[in-house]
Amino acid sequence: MKQNIVHIALVVDDYDEAIEFYCGKLKFDLLDDTEQPEQNKRWVVVAPPGSRGVALLLAKASGETQQRFVGDQAGGRVFLFLNTDDFWRDYERMCAEGIRFVRPPAKQEYGTVAVFEDLYGNLWDLLQLNADHPMANR
Repeated sequence: MKQNIVHIALVVDDYDEAIEFYCGKLKFDLLDDTEQPEQNKRWVVVAPPGSRGVALLLAKASGETQQRFVGDQAGGRVFLFLNTDDFWRDYERMCAEGIRFVRPPAKQEYGTVAVFEDLYGNLWDLLQLNADHPMANR
């Protein structure tokens, strides 16, 4: 049996501002942006450059219940983990883009990591896993 997670829904305030952040500042690729008029929404999918794994479905909050989760999808914990092949290149570029890091870079037993906020306040790890880490070459 082979299965994999294809998308993770990330609740956002606005499609276009989310695309600007993820594609403009994080340099993700815009994989799909399709109007769905029958549901009054868009199907917007972004992914890190060169990624063959999970992509983010940017889902505009509809209603009060969903709106409460914008920026707090994981209850204040790190929600998503962005692995890179060059931590310092991406860290410096992200700092230059004005991305706010809430925890500075640190060397851990699994690799190098720093925590940043997305445009809504969700926490992410920017990390470069050590070559011997089981998830390093996935």
